[in-house]
Amino acid sequence: MRAIWKGAVSFGLVNVPIRLYSATENHDVQFRQVHREDGGRIKYQRVCSIDGEIVSYDDIAKGYETEDGEMVVLTDEDFKDLPATSSKEISVEKFVPAEQIDPMLYDKSYYLEPDKASTKPYILLRDALEKENRVAVVTVSIRTRMTMAVLRVHDGVILMQTMLWPDEIRKPDFATLDDEGKATKQELAMADLLIEQLAGDYQPDDYEDDYAAALQSLVKAKVEGGEVQFAPESKDESGEVVDLLAALKKSVDKAKASRGESTADTKKPAAKTAAKKTAAKKTAKKAS
Repeated sequence: MRAIWKGAVSFGLVNVPIRLYSATENHDVQFRQVHREDGGRIKYQRVCSIDGEIVSYDDIAKGYETEDGEMVVLTDEDFKDLPATSSKEISVEKFVPAEQIDPMLYDKSYYLEPDKASTKPYILLRDALEKENRVAVVTVSIRTRMTMAVLRVHDGVILMQTMLWPDEIRKPDFATLDDEGKATKQELAMADLLIEQLAGDYQPDDYEDDYAAALQSLVKAKVEGGEVQFAPESKDESGEVVDLLAALKKSVDKAKASRGESTADTKKPAAKTAAKKTAAKKTAKKAS
């Protein structure tokens, strides 16, 4: 694994230098949109919805759309005034009972590895969390924005899990879940019996992503069967689709205008063969 962040955990007067690693990874098969006929990748243009012009990255800004459809354009200067921090400190705010944190609040997970010189205080914090069955509520700055997180122990390693803010949890409001649908004593007793019959311990190895496994097998079979299309790489590295002929003509006209020449007198280059002369005429017709 490769560390994605370096900092320190601080609690009281104790400071534990650590390295942060992503604890999870996505194994979903990633697809690309391609042309069905030849397997060529589909490209998209950044086009302004108002004037239809292709927009370069340098001219793209962040915009916030209001509820009534108006667009507020934010500049780099606007973001400079927002509260931000580049602190490399994971600051423990308090230690709380683990059961007080609703699992719905958990977001992304990261492993914390101590520096060699900080192994002892790291182990001290780990063992104390396990012994007391508590988690450490912390604040941490990720990509300049402060967020809440918890430190807990997983497989002998301190795990940091960032948390959603309370207002990011939707409240369920289902009118059908009222007292009229309350189960009878007999139904509840039967449900208890069913739960007892299916009771057991969770074993992760008992389950697998059969869809992903089948999809991987399908792709492998197609590769081994030679069902692969080798689409030539586009020479356009910018990711934008351009009309090469139009771009060349525009460049020639611009050069002539800078010399004071008329762009209407543009002559076709002499062709070496009759075949090339015919091709040039076809190209000129397309350009017009």
